[in-house]
Amino acid sequence: MKLSEQVKPMSYLKAHAPEIIRTLGDNRQPVVITVHGEAKAVLQDVAQYEETQETLALLKVLALTGKQVEEGRVLPAAEAFARIRKRISAEPS
Repeated sequence: MKLSEQVKPMSYLKAHAPEIIRTLGDNRQPVVITVHGEAKAVLQDVAQYEETQETLALLKVLALTGKQVEEGRVLPAAEAFARIRKRISAEPS
């Protein structure tokens, strides 16, 4: 389904809220809510929202890692794992 088909005015949301909520779970497509013809909000299924947040978190980690590599802040794998093992063995049980 195209996003353009998922654009609804606020009045439609008010009149059809239960139907829209049901549809969000069924088709996992977000619904764009407009006020006076201008997009103001996006409704989406909670599972889809969580998935989006997880994806964004992974992208942030990748961006940070890329920046650290560019800055030369890297270690050989053997040294990195040795540091991790040392930290783990030093932690209280």
